[in-house]
Amino acid sequence: MNPLFTTQSEPFRTGTDNLEFFYKRLVKMKNGVLMFCIDGEADITLDLEQYHIVPNTTVMILPNSIFSLTSATKKFRVHYFAYSDEMFKAACFRLDPPFIHFLKENACYTHTDKEALRAITGLTEASSAIYRDSANQFRNTIAQNLLQIFFLDTYDKVQRLFTQEQIEGSNRKDELFKKFINLVHTHCITQRDVAFYAEQLCISTRYLSAITKEIGNTTAKEIIDDFLILELKVALQSTGLSLKEIADKYCFPDQSFFGRFFKKHTGMSPKAFRAQKT
Repeated sequence: MNPLFTTQSEPFRTGTDNLEFFYKRLVKMKNGVLMFCIDGEADITLDLEQYHIVPNTTVMILPNSIFSLTSATKKFRVHYFAYSDEMFKAACFRLDPPFIHFLKENACYTHTDKEALRAITGLTEASSAIYRDSANQFRNTIAQNLLQIFFLDTYDKVQRLFTQEQIEGSNRKDELFKKFINLVHTHCITQRDVAFYAEQLCISTRYLSAITKEIGNTTAKEIIDDFLILELKVALQSTGLSLKEIADKYCFPDQSFFGRFFKKHTGMSPKAFRAQKT
């Protein structure tokens, strides 16, 4: 099993890795991972965003994010602190939803401040020490507390260094757009009708479409389809589900409809995408 994956018996893990497992492979992370680049450089994709990683860069992968390594130098290494979804919820239950969304939108940060570097290296050292201390009866609780300290410290810095407008959006349209993205991320597997999201936001489909065009420079339907295609690629790459099973799981009328939808958006059939070498 990949070391960045947690289990019920091991809700957190730490160590160093070159992320080779994720090279040109889309993986939906059930757990979260805090990574800190200690050597080399790399390019990654996280959900629909691309990032360039250099030494002293922190990468925050929250549970249910889709992650891939697109390129890396031979020296590339990260220290990782992988934590279960349950541990994440317990560590963050007091923090505002806009802050969590802010972390998703700003998943990578390269540290230049010495105090910040000392804080993140202190966390990696402390998490590694408690991970090695397997006989400690409070091991998981200590790891959860370390994770909570990191999030609380990050929350404090975000509140001090960024304005509320930057965190929550500068106006009502920004706020609605961010909520829409969150909803799509959660519901795109089963809901791909713009009307569903407009209803959840208590606005008209026309107004939602106008917001996505103004802020995202695209249509609401295109955003929904982009997220869905990403989920479908993960299912084709990382599961043994048959094409029919994928069509059923993602609520397509039949396998043929699924195939046409996928080819329209990617230029290749699901079978061809699955067969291509990575």
